[in-house]
Amino acid sequence: MQAVDTNVLVRILVTDDKQIEQVKLARQFAKKAKLVFVPQIVQVELVWVCQAAYGLGKSEIIPVLQHLQVNESFQLQSEHEFSAALQLYQSNNVDFSDSLIFAESKKENCDVITFDKKFSRMPNVKHLTD
Repeated sequence: MQAVDTNVLVRILVTDDKQIEQVKLARQFAKKAKLVFVPQIVQVELVWVCQAAYGLGKSEIIPVLQHLQVNESFQLQSEHEFSAALQLYQSNNVDFSDSLIFAESKKENCDVITFDKKFSRMPNVKHLTD
C-alpha cells in the first residue's frame, strides 16, 4: 500500500480541467494501487483545497468526504475519528478540521480549549478567556 499527499488525492477526487494530465495520472495510479492510504493531515488539507482552490461549499464537500469514507480503495488514518468528524461536520456549524480536533480529543478523553467562539459551542469545547 502507498500513501498519497493532498495534491494526488485532490486529482483523484476532483476533475480539474486545468490539470487534466495530473488527474489522469492520479486516477491511473489509484486504479493500479487498488488501496491507497490517506493520512489524517491529507484529509484536513483536502477540505481546505476544495474550499480555497475550487470554491466548494460544505454541501459540495460532504459528498467528497463520504466517498472517502465508503470507497474501499481508500484506507483512512484514524477511520473511526474521521467518521465521527464527518458526522459532526454534517450536523454542526463547525469546520471539518475542528470536527476532527474534537473527535481526536474525545478519543483521548480531553476537553478542547479554543479562542474560536463558534467552535466553543460544542460540548467539551471551552472558550479561553481572560
